[in-house]
Amino acid sequence: MNFLLCLVLGFLVAALGSITPSYLNLTVVKYSLKSGKVSAFYLIGGFATVLFFQANIGAYFSDILMKNSEYITLIQKIGTGILILLSLNFFRIHFNPKNKKKKFKIKKSKAYFSGIGLSLLNTIAIPFYFTSISLLISLNYFEYSLLNSLYFSIGSTLGSFSLYALYAIIASRIEHKLTTIANKMNLILGCLTGIVAIGNFVYLYAK
Repeated sequence: MNFLLCLVLGFLVAALGSITPSYLNLTVVKYSLKSGKVSAFYLIGGFATVLFFQANIGAYFSDILMKNSEYITLIQKIGTGILILLSLNFFRIHFNPKNKKKKFKIKKSKAYFSGIGLSLLNTIAIPFYFTSISLLISLNYFEYSLLNSLYFSIGSTLGSFSLYALYAIIASRIEHKLTTIANKMNLILGCLTGIVAIGNFVYLYAK
């Protein structure tokens, strides 16, 4: 498969995944304002390092799914259950202020390793890559192989780094807006996951 195509697909998928407000984006913005852009780039480097491996894992799982299509219905049922639980959890976090996450205080000297730690807490990354790559495979835009997965992961690393770097550069301009959106993000995610879960349930019942 074309090296450039895999690279571009990885870049676009990661960029789309990184552009939405999250605690990673907020951490980049706040860290850039408090410790400077250079330190923020080290933090982002930690994010991107973990995302490289998460993209590889997502590609591997999507390949297994496509080769064992008899398990798709079972996976859809499990996924629907998980989406329902996630939706309920997002609503719980939004309506219960006591459970909202505290702000992270990161030492400048540990920026890169802090980025790795925070990115590992981003549990939605692997399912996101898994779903995105499965869609690309079904549309014949992506063919799994170790090399293609490597190229895709390099592209995703560049994509996520670029988007987070942009957040760091324009941090002073978007801090307030990003914080406002992020405060409502759990409600938005709860609605979205709930809608998808209901859609999956209706689809499975209709079958």
